[in-house]
Amino acid sequence: MTVVRQQVTQARRIVVKVGSSSLTTASGGLDADRVDALVDVLAKIRDGGEKEIVLVSSGAIAAGLAPLGLARRPKGLARQQAAASVGQGLLVARYTASFARYGVRVGQVLLTADDTSRRAHYRNAYRTLDQLLTMGAVPVVNENDTVATDEIRFGDNDRLAALVAHLVRADLLVLLSDVDGLYDGDPARPTSTRIDEVRGPADIAHVETGGAGKAGVGTGGMATKVEAAGIATAAGVPVVLTSAVHAADALAGRATGTFFHRTGRRVTGRLLWLAHASTPQGALILDDGAVEAVVVGRKSLLPAGIAAVEGEFAAGDPVELRDARGSAVARGLVNFDAKEIPQLLGRSTRDLARDLGPAYEREVVHRDDLVVLRP
Repeated sequence: MTVVRQQVTQARRIVVKVGSSSLTTASGGLDADRVDALVDVLAKIRDGGEKEIVLVSSGAIAAGLAPLGLARRPKGLARQQAAASVGQGLLVARYTASFARYGVRVGQVLLTADDTSRRAHYRNAYRTLDQLLTMGAVPVVNENDTVATDEIRFGDNDRLAALVAHLVRADLLVLLSDVDGLYDGDPARPTSTRIDEVRGPADIAHVETGGAGKAGVGTGGMATKVEAAGIATAAGVPVVLTSAVHAADALAGRATGTFFHRTGRRVTGRLLWLAHASTPQGALILDDGAVEAVVVGRKSLLPAGIAAVEGEFAAGDPVELRDARGSAVARGLVNFDAKEIPQLLGRSTRDLARDLGPAYEREVVHRDDLVVLRP
């Protein structure tokens, strides 16, 4: 067996993501046979207690279509949320019944991007997932579609799965779709070839990825899966991308789908969430010296280096740090409300402490709460 597949078979904690099209019929509604087939594979993998599974499952909106008399996925956010409200209960009930055949309990975990970009919520998400795994349950994770707005959505569960894989310190991420891997062209064309391994972005720079899957009930196409693989591998988590029907082969370490090698090492979990899951609520415009200090020196952002402030935000919100040309150079959690910052611009922390009090003798964005977006 190759080194690639050894990384799969040796993985102890595994995040598995399955898309809507692999769980439902094209007209909406859960396909019980498909759900049971997936659970059969996952239950067998975790049998004996040596492996732990976190299941990131799409399908709530798709499952709610038929019960609400909807012929296709609605475009309006409110109708999507209504479908998710009906479908999420059906989805978890189906998983609960299916895993019960093996004496396994499941725990529902619903997340929004806003939950995961804040320090306390991030820690709580980790504790909940880790405790479920410790107690022998299978966490079933989904985006909380019933309350998420366009501004705080992950956008697709592929990216959510990559972030969850890092959050729970997974050894492997498996992305299951309706396509059996990444191809160098349209998979429907006989001239297209599946790419077996990806060692870095340069390997797939020539590949064009499409939109939503064939069934048309999900939001994630191949582009979101490649993006998710990039997030996970950059954080030290290898990825297998294949179709749901090949899940057993993928988890057994057989040569199926596309294997994405690690390209980086694990980073502070919260910073990964900040970079990929948070939505900036405003922006701070930096002078050239501050850009140099933040990007090259990896230092905190002080009031003296800020030239302007944009947007409305509160202390603790994620904000974008931009250079004088408007290009984003970093993202961080701000320590002041937007309305407080204009009086701080260009001033030293010593002067601010003298004039406004000791609470103002601190960074606007601390380096521990900051992630650089460009080298």
